[in-house]
Amino acid sequence: MTARVLVVDDILPNVKLLEAKLSGEYFDVLTATSGAEGIQKAETLSPDIILLDVMMPGMDGFETCQRLKANPATAHIPVVMVTALTDATDRVRGLESGADDFLSKPVNDVALMARVRSLVRLKMTVDEWRIRENTANQFGFSGNKGTFLTEPSEKARILVIEDKAFESDKFVETLRRDDDQCQTVRTGDQAIAISQQNDFDMITVSLNLTAEDGLRLCSHLRSNERTRSVPILMVGEEGDMKRIAQGLEIGAHDYILRPVDRNELLARVRTQIRRKRYQDRLRSNYETSLSLALTDSLTGLFNRRYLMVHLEKLIKKNVESKKNLCVLMLDIDHFKKINDSAGHAVGDEVLKTFAERVSQRLRSFDLVARLGGEEFVVILPDISLDMAMQVSERLRNGIAREPFKVSGPMGTMPVTVSIGAAMINGEDVKVEEALRRADDELYRAKEGGRNRVYFLDHGMVAQGETPPAAAPAAGAETAAPAAPAPATAPPSAEVAETIKKIV
Repeated sequence: MTARVLVVDDILPNVKLLEAKLSGEYFDVLTATSGAEGIQKAETLSPDIILLDVMMPGMDGFETCQRLKANPATAHIPVVMVTALTDATDRVRGLESGADDFLSKPVNDVALMARVRSLVRLKMTVDEWRIRENTANQFGFSGNKGTFLTEPSEKARILVIEDKAFESDKFVETLRRDDDQCQTVRTGDQAIAISQQNDFDMITVSLNLTAEDGLRLCSHLRSNERTRSVPILMVGEEGDMKRIAQGLEIGAHDYILRPVDRNELLARVRTQIRRKRYQDRLRSNYETSLSLALTDSLTGLFNRRYLMVHLEKLIKKNVESKKNLCVLMLDIDHFKKINDSAGHAVGDEVLKTFAERVSQRLRSFDLVARLGGEEFVVILPDISLDMAMQVSERLRNGIAREPFKVSGPMGTMPVTVSIGAAMINGEDVKVEEALRRADDELYRAKEGGRNRVYFLDHGMVAQGETPPAAAPAAGAETAAPAAPAPATAPPSAEVAETIKKIV
């Protein structure tokens, strides 16, 4: 994962040290030597995360953080305070200023990198909902204003997983200050059972459970559909930092170390509750305002109207952040023959199954839309050329390798797709031009024999092994074998492994 990190510190050796560590992990590092400069760069350069020193002359880190969080343009950027201060009171003050974490110097490198990656992943998810809400606003649907700090944090439903009674009692007593409703369990089995029957705003997990692995429990909660988006706060000891870093990598949101300071616990819980409620509000506004107006009634995908506005915003964002996106144009092969030979009802079934297969093979922040008829568009933000090629080939293969189930005497029907693709490498292009580039490649894929992927400037993507499809439906046109087309080299093994994780 790549990200743009802004380091704000008035001491040059500290800046250089963090810059070297982060660059070594392939982060793009920006620097500022004062709070005012940090705010200015946050507004103009749109970093993905800010590492902020506290002890700076003039405007200190606490004030800088408060100003960043008060500005709607920068409030969504995660802030990690990095400082020599170690007192719990300072940590609480930083968290109450809006910071997402408070790391003391000397910084534990494992904890720092895991925290940065974790917060960047969370930001990407929130950014996608913010973009979608802004898109909705373009069509006259106005959601609630404000940032996550304006969300209420009281009366939350919290599940506490802890097998030491005195620790769980301490958590419950502390969280009652905010009128939170706490349920306590002692084992992972109890936690899983109760989380399947109830909705929680947050879950705290002890990493020091006597009879089981708390980290494995975190993994199970993160992979379960009902608890996937619920914030997880890990509770561990100083010697657990390596395991805590693993927890952040698998999706836990935050952690606190024993002995637990009550005020710090309350501050961290409030932050996570506010963030969840902010994201829930964005999701609810989006679903309410756009589900009917901007989605295709047959497939449930976005329609052309939404695509045009959303893609314009993505292109503008990529120009500012100097990132890439890929536009894929997909067309179901011989779809007219399917309608003519099997009827429009079967054609509709094919369209719905096609939409499901494509959607299931994309990341949560990718976009898929139906342009009309049998034409679809997929937008892959923040992706490399090699990754985009393999995702495209996996989409093609995912359609072709298994016949579609349909009603009627035939039972199943072979379906293939042709895909044209174009990378938009931080260019300020019109939406129509971006779509035209992909459409030209789609035409080449059709002319080249169908059931293949063509990339602008790179030719046909090398195909993986695809099981033979069933015989064509009655009356279906069979394309003649095409002349060999220049294929790109297969993506590297490292890229292939990465794609397996995200697709």
